[in-house]
Amino acid sequence: MKLLARTGNTKLVKTAKGEPVVLAGLSMMPTPELCPASKAAQCFDDCLKHSGLAAVYKSVNAARQRKTEWFTADRDGFLKQLRRELANLEAYALKNGKRAVVRLNVLSDVAWEAYGIPQAFPGIDFYDYTKRADRLGNTPDNYKLMFSYSAAPKYQKQVEKALKTDTPVTVVFRGGLPSEYLGRPVIDGDKSDLDNLKARGHIVGLRVKGNDAKRSNSPFIVDANIITKGA
Repeated sequence: MKLLARTGNTKLVKTAKGEPVVLAGLSMMPTPELCPASKAAQCFDDCLKHSGLAAVYKSVNAARQRKTEWFTADRDGFLKQLRRELANLEAYALKNGKRAVVRLNVLSDVAWEAYGIPQAFPGIDFYDYTKRADRLGNTPDNYKLMFSYSAAPKYQKQVEKALKTDTPVTVVFRGGLPSEYLGRPVIDGDKSDLDNLKARGHIVGLRVKGNDAKRSNSPFIVDANIITKGA
């Protein structure tokens, strides 16, 4: 089973377009184990697992589920295959005069640094979104993180910890993007993850995606209209 993909995810394709990079992502079906902060953040039901191509083709989430089951049942075998694919990706990028960039948690929140994955490939730039504030500042130099916000009450200690750093904080907005949130300027985060990673001290604004999420009242989604009216 192939783990990494360079197409099939709109954000990955958009990020790589026009850049001297070979960008790949690992999409697994999220579970409480793979997303340990999702309960506190109340984001599990409104996850992007049901948006994009997954909303049209059942095969997309079926493939993600198979990867998750492999990771859960045979961790060593999964990691061996992942290392093999990363080595091939790095070799391909070098051959074509490009830089290999990998997002290992397209839909999950696994601490890959605990498995030595980014450490084993210093020539690859890794990045992810995370809801686990304890990971911030504790990843290798070639593994950059952005913190994912939620207004859920039980998640606020994580938010407070993240805001004490200059880590880019991603916020999902409904009704457009405000100019400022949480005392930080907001940038348009739907354009390129490579730009988002450089937005230290900023809010990375993401527009809500998926029909279910657009109708949701989850604290993971911030209503920009209410912010504007309250300003």
